[in-house]
Amino acid sequence: MSEAMTTTDHDKIRSWAEARGGEPAFVGETLNDSQRGVILRIKFQDEDDLETVSWDTFFDHFDDKSLAALLQEETEDGSKSRFIKFIDRSN
Repeated sequence: MSEAMTTTDHDKIRSWAEARGGEPAFVGETLNDSQRGVILRIKFQDEDDLETVSWDTFFDHFDDKSLAALLQEETEDGSKSRFIKFIDRSN
């Protein structure tokens, strides 16, 4: 895997996701849980088990949970990577 970067910049995360056809989403089974139980993801076309949400809602939870995005721009072969992981900002 090529190098990954960590960011909290909303515009960077949104641009990264949209360049890959991704949308902000929650894991479906967490929608009825408390806010603490919401799991954030970026939904790509081939993922049916995720519930699409607005970018505003997504980033409200992202900031409330003090998350950062660990993302990769390209794979080792130079193609666009879809690797993204949400981590605690304090790590």
